Amino acid sequence: MRVLFVVLVATILVSCGPGKKPDEAAFENSLDSAMNEDSGIDQEVIGSILDQIPSPLEISVLLKESGTKYDKALLNSADNLSKYNTNYKMALNLGIYGTDLGYTNIYEQNQDGIKYLSTIKSLANELNIGQFFDIETIGRLASNSKNLDSLLLITTQNFNAINHYLQAQNRSNLSVLLLTGGWLEAMQVTCQVAAKNPTHKELQEKIGEQKITLEQILLLYSFYPNDENMASLLTDLKELEAAFQQINITYTYKESTMEVVNGVAVIKDNSTTTINITPEDVKNIMTVTNSIRSKIIS
Repeated sequence: MRVLFVVLVATILVSCGPGKKPDEAAFENSLDSAMNEDSGIDQEVIGSILDQIPSPLEISVLLKESGTKYDKALLNSADNLSKYNTNYKMALNLGIYGTDLGYTNIYEQNQDGIKYLSTIKSLANELNIGQFFDIETIGRLASNSKNLDSLLLITTQNFNAINHYLQAQNRSNLSVLLLTGGWLEAMQVTCQVAAKNPTHKELQEKIGEQKITLEQILLLYSFYPNDENMASLLTDLKELEAAFQQINITYTYKESTMEVVNGVAVIKDNSTTTINITPEDVKNIMTVTNSIRSKIIS
């Protein structure tokens, strides 16, 4: 069962058109000590793990469909931009702002979305990946959330494009930080909404599913033992892992069957996944998630 949410990771539409090659020397020079290169890292392995992390936006859809009202207070204020003056902080918050932009998009809060667009562009420029961000296209899609399937597809494709570029530069740690920021933001929003709605089982189960995603993220951090900032964040993520230990996820296999739907034969997956999570578990996970996020956005 694919985990349904995580990570807008600042890619609510990026552009990789021809003629937009980055200044590679500037890119290298801009990376501070938080982005040290480790030549022993297997970029293909990292890429394969990143590719397994599920697609974005869907948690915001779930929140809206659950009847939850838009709450700007859940998001990281665009006014905090000036606080982020290291590549480590900029990368994490670029991921956070990407998730926030997706949230505003789903709720069609265009004025707030415009602020996040500007913030995202600024951070991307500072990280010398601004050339990937087509603000005109982003703005057009952010003003019209009706074609969600296309938005999901293009967002995923373009995050992969950025990720592959960074891997080619031996800077996949930047991708990991983008992903982490976006995932943590989606987590904290969902946890806060779920805590206020303790009878909403679907929201609780979505949080429980993140136990699997966190395992994948922790594996990514194992590739960067010499990066002081990432090691510190790994310690915090390990605390979050401990908060997830009470959650049990059980997978029951049942043989697939074939059905005919609208004249087309399709394979039906009859296997099931059971997630045992309580409102108290949600509160514990929320407490740790909010603590980590507070360090990142401050």
